Amino acid sequence: MKSETKVLHVIDLGRQPYRPVWHYQKQLQQLRMTHQIPDTLVLVEHDPVYTIGKNGTDLHVVASETFLKSRGIEIVHVDRGGDVTYHGPGQLVGYPIFDLHQHRQSVSWYMRQLEEVFIRLLREWHVDADRQEGYTGVWVGEDKIVALGVRISRWITLHGFAFNVNTDLSFYDGIIPCGLFHRGVTSLAQLLQRPVTLHEVKPQVIKQFRKVFAFRKVVFQIGEMPRSENDHFRAFIKSTNRALAPDK
Repeated sequence: MKSETKVLHVIDLGRQPYRPVWHYQKQLQQLRMTHQIPDTLVLVEHDPVYTIGKNGTDLHVVASETFLKSRGIEIVHVDRGGDVTYHGPGQLVGYPIFDLHQHRQSVSWYMRQLEEVFIRLLREWHVDADRQEGYTGVWVGEDKIVALGVRISRWITLHGFAFNVNTDLSFYDGIIPCGLFHRGVTSLAQLLQRPVTLHEVKPQVIKQFRKVFAFRKVVFQIGEMPRSENDHFRAFIKSTNRALAPDK
């Protein structure tokens, strides 16, 4: 796919539990590896979950069993980089399934581009966000507002970002976010001191992905997750594959 015809397909899954979407990502990554789909951005809002990356430790989950049960929080060990983080309602999570052969074959470049998406987006909300040397993600002062964690296989990306939009930040009391004892977390709603919906920010996220990664066209799709990982799931992947066929 030539750069002048780069197409971004966006799939909005709404609110979903974590594990089925993780499995779905891996299916999409395989399809991207075999050039059956173009670059794809999956947007989702998860049920409460703490995910622990390859560099993480269970010791950074400090929540009691009572806390976990009362809040309905699942704990999942995943194959992304990074430590422990939280996903839940009011947070926009995105999983870019990108072929970096079509962009730049550099992990550091890709991470900086993801950060740039949200630095630009937050600027439109008059929020002064930036990077912090030695740390990934996007920060407002000493507080992280966007967490990043990725896995890249054969230059096809997996996992992605978690953007605190209208997140209940008390869920972070159960972890040491990203293993950083001396940093905090914030949300767009907290910074603006008013509620902000995911519906408001999704178009801006898509717009900035288009600009930062130089896509010429965006195709948007409302997706549905299957109820089980059986033939219905495989049929769903197949139908998504057809829906995401690149422009001829």
